[in-house]
Amino acid sequence: MSEDLGALCAGAARALAEAERPVLESHGLTMWQYVVLSALSTGAAASQLVLAQQIHYDKTRLIALLDGLEAAGLVTRAPDPADRRARVVRLTEAGISRHAAVRAAIRELEERMLAGLSAEERRALRAGLAHLANPD
Repeated sequence: MSEDLGALCAGAARALAEAERPVLESHGLTMWQYVVLSALSTGAAASQLVLAQQIHYDKTRLIALLDGLEAAGLVTRAPDPADRRARVVRLTEAGISRHAAVRAAIRELEERMLAGLSAEERRALRAGLAHLANPD
């Protein structure tokens, strides 16, 4: 009997998260901190609210998450010149470096986990998951 797609995706997500946890911990990050660094790696967030929306994270809990990243020297928050109530969030040079190192380690882990699949199967898996995650 074939499992539902949702159950398969949930199981795969759990397995990946468990495999990634030690990688993240070795770099001094939690999964959510890595998610923030990944979101900011494409450019600054116009505000903390925009960042919370981008990563689908509770805006009231984001402040503590950003406090920790800022204390670690990985992000900065500065008033938006156009709206002094808003804070523009950016990666620091240390944040860029940390994100790159963690991303590389996670890519190595993914390659080991996908070792039983051909290159074409890997491309198809990634394309299918990207389609499911971003149906628009």
